[in-house]
Amino acid sequence: MTYDLVIAYLVAGAIGFAGYRARALTWDGALAAGLIGGTVFGFGGWIPAILLVVFFGSSSALSFVGRRNVRKQRAEETFDKGGKRDAAQVLANGGVPAIAALLAGVLGAPAASLMFGAFVGALAEATADTWATEIGVLSSTQPRLVTTGKQVEAGTSGGLTALGSGAGVLGAAIIGAVAVCLLLVPQLHLRAGDSVPAAWPIFLAGLVGGTAGMLADSLLGATLQASYFCPQCNKPTESRIHRCGTSTRLVRGLTWITNDVVNLTGTLVGALAGLVVVTL
Repeated sequence: MTYDLVIAYLVAGAIGFAGYRARALTWDGALAAGLIGGTVFGFGGWIPAILLVVFFGSSSALSFVGRRNVRKQRAEETFDKGGKRDAAQVLANGGVPAIAALLAGVLGAPAASLMFGAFVGALAEATADTWATEIGVLSSTQPRLVTTGKQVEAGTSGGLTALGSGAGVLGAAIIGAVAVCLLLVPQLHLRAGDSVPAAWPIFLAGLVGGTAGMLADSLLGATLQASYFCPQCNKPTESRIHRCGTSTRLVRGLTWITNDVVNLTGTLVGALAGLVVVTL
């Protein structure tokens, strides 16, 4: 077991380093990715590890889609952080799935199947949220705040578009579908001696968990997440210091509820929803 864990962390570390070289991760983001990837692979096995690669690969690829699009460039001005994912972002998206994989490996059967449902739900939410953000900002229609329906600028937390929401649901469904496909490969079963989860509950764990977590993310983004305004640029932002260097003023939410806190909460909701689905 110790040897397997060492190999798992070495492989995950190499992937994290590749992400750093590809400018998808900061140096601390690469370290966090290695920690999460090693935990998922070492304790969860091949299937969770492959699903994590699907999430990270697709999300990183989408961050480059439409990079020259004016709407996306304007939307990115509101984000607290740039395109490279740092440690806080990596942990916010991957921390809950890693804990679920860890519990699956430590607790063993029959809890492993339940924890796998939680893992799929959490990872599906992270995928849904990322896809919704990366694709939604390309929409030609103005986003509307999830709580009031009021039109807001692209990139505003809690703002929804049909294109972005559809992309998010698709991302969640793909994680569920890939999980089901991987379960059909006997050589990739979670652990020797563990019961193999049923296909449809796992797919629903991804679809329901991802969608529920994405909606929770949007609700928190529209209500409690800190939102600021730059008086110099006359633009909304998620940062206390705008990219122009001007100190911003808080217009909504709580200062300690950042986008990373919202993302972490969204994955937790996704995990709980996935756990409920496979339990029922």
